[in-house]
Amino acid sequence: MKTYESVTILKPQLTDNEVAAFVEKTKAFIASSKGEVLSEEKLGRRRFSHEINKNREGFYLYLKFKAEPTIVKTWNNNMKLNANVLRSIVMVACEPKNKPAKKDSMPAAV
Repeated sequence: MKTYESVTILKPQLTDNEVAAFVEKTKAFIASSKGEVLSEEKLGRRRFSHEINKNREGFYLYLKFKAEPTIVKTWNNNMKLNANVLRSIVMVACEPKNKPAKKDSMPAAV
């Protein structure tokens, strides 16, 4: 299983209950694909720099989940067909690798 991150922008006309229903439906889709939701963040309504489908703002949703790679194609198809979704993207999550701090070869100034 790989770890993925997804950002989805929903129509601003949706109520809080409709957004919550969308989130639950999405989490159920991931679970039915033998995946696991690691974190979820509702980033709220934000203004766009340009119009998307005659909308000047949208509701942002961030999900981090583990799933098989085959889920991404199905995910993209589902999001394209959903009338409430303005934009959606799924990316493979890159975990930051901590590098040890380099020791300076020069002695400290006194």
